Amino acid sequence: MTKKTTSRILEEMHETAKELKDAGFITKRRMIEYNALCLEPLPTYSSEKIQAIRKQCNISQTVMASVFNISPSTIRSWEGGAKHPSGPSLKLLNILERKGLEGLI
Repeated sequence: MTKKTTSRILEEMHETAKELKDAGFITKRRMIEYNALCLEPLPTYSSEKIQAIRKQCNISQTVMASVFNISPSTIRSWEGGAKHPSGPSLKLLNILERKGLEGLI
């Protein structure tokens, strides 16, 4: 997990929560919620970067669209610069970049 380093207060809160979990005062589920607060925001992707990621994974626009559960025209729009991924698609693109196609299937 990549953590933010910009907020000292958030780091202290996370460390305290970790110690409380270790002592049995916080559930594993609650700790996952605290961990989510400490994640870095997802990067933005240029049309060139999206196309490079897709080609690096050796998949077509249609296959990528199927994996993301979106239309191939959306992938074309991303790669053409007319639209930009957001929400779940941005997260899936980040996973695809970091872990490859195996990380999504």
